[in-house]
Amino acid sequence: MKIENVKAQMRKGVLEYCILTILSKADSYASDIINTLKKSQLIVVEGTLYPLLTRQKNAGLLSYRWEESQQGPPRKYYKLTQKGEEILSELDTSWNDLVTSVDSVRGVLPQIAGNSAQ
Repeated sequence: MKIENVKAQMRKGVLEYCILTILSKADSYASDIINTLKKSQLIVVEGTLYPLLTRQKNAGLLSYRWEESQQGPPRKYYKLTQKGEEILSELDTSWNDLVTSVDSVRGVLPQIAGNSAQ
């Protein structure tokens, strides 16, 4: 097993969730999203981000608008749609359940109610 491949797959699995979470806080330009992810040590390049944003937009989770920039061409700002907010809410629940389950397996938390070994 190549550990770097496993770690990369783990990061890829949460990127779409993280993008929706970032956009739930404020409309964002792609570079802002990348910088936020980098601050959290989720290193992403534009070549990874744009296909994810396009997929989320095509699924109706995001919309975008163009804004003029004083530093170059107009910028595309992404925003969560109502559907995106609903999906994010579902993903929040799934994420919390997953973290609880993994922590239980790791022995970090007490056994999940109803699943204790007897």
